[in-house]
Amino acid sequence: MFHVKHSAIKGRGAQSGAVPTRFGLAAREVDGDWRDHVASLDGPPVKLRTTVTEERPKSILTFNQSPDVPFDRSINAYRGCEHGCVYCFARPTHAYHELSPGLDFETRLFAKPDAANLLRKTLAKKGYSPKPIAMGTNTDPYQPIERDWRITRQVLEVCLETRHPVTITTKSDRVLDDTDLLTALAREKLVAVSISITTLDPVLSGKLEPRCASPAKRLKALAKLIELGIPAHCSISPIIPAITDEFLEGIVARAADCGVRSINWIPLRLPHEVAPLFREWLGVHYPERAGKVMSIVRDMRGGRDNDPNFHSRFKAQGVWADLIRSRFAVACRRAGIGKARFELDCSRFRPPAPGGQLSLL
Repeated sequence: MFHVKHSAIKGRGAQSGAVPTRFGLAAREVDGDWRDHVASLDGPPVKLRTTVTEERPKSILTFNQSPDVPFDRSINAYRGCEHGCVYCFARPTHAYHELSPGLDFETRLFAKPDAANLLRKTLAKKGYSPKPIAMGTNTDPYQPIERDWRITRQVLEVCLETRHPVTITTKSDRVLDDTDLLTALAREKLVAVSISITTLDPVLSGKLEPRCASPAKRLKALAKLIELGIPAHCSISPIIPAITDEFLEGIVARAADCGVRSINWIPLRLPHEVAPLFREWLGVHYPERAGKVMSIVRDMRGGRDNDPNFHSRFKAQGVWADLIRSRFAVACRRAGIGKARFELDCSRFRPPAPGGQLSLL
């Protein structure tokens, strides 16, 4: 069968900005006006630029009662993510704001500069009971705009001040910018960092997650964190069948060489608008493989593109899932990686000092 490969949008994961209709957002119909011919009138679109808008929420700590995630509270310093991972399960959240889960999610970003002050107010409330705060659960706390906004760093400063435990999940080596805070937190058993690695091929990474740190840089970051005594975990996330699963054993071995003793894998998830965006990505980059990939995905998800149910959404079923599970177990045994756990200390929490001043004691 002959496949026509369409041109990719360079430097971006999503290949379109289609507006979803789940929340009553009307899709514009073709009616013959100038907007239907804008490409032929004006030529190809200009290079997409990233914009950042300040967001001023009333609270920053989000609580959940999900039975299949290992945390009950989280902070997302940013909305949207410039990393542009085409598989990102958080993309549909942009639809709540009448923005595209596609290109808008990775180009029209929101920053929450009041995050640290809002956290301090929450931690100061009478009766607050500490448990680890998860950062990076929805969008990456160390995406490129963190270099200028430093909101993640400000949140970590509050956590250190109050001796509050925190976990970080990222695909960026920019986490090393805060090793001064992370080492201080680690000495008190207050932090653990997880770095996600999807592939060892930088070319493939550039297609899947175009603005992330290269796989080599992420591995170096893992090694540096461990060298500094900061608990570091490697997540092979997500595994995309017939695209990235070939790198499973290699990632485990390379992570072990870095000193990693905690590792897991997560199968591809395609909730809501992520499924058509991913199909579109396959059509652009791997048209000859698209049918096979989606067939295996459906086999692992009970015949659907995605399994939204609690307990099973982060797992997978079927022979393909069993094969990956077996390969992962063998790779871990060969690499000497067990099931290390990072226990964070919640007993030393102290409410923030009045007026946000750091305690001298």
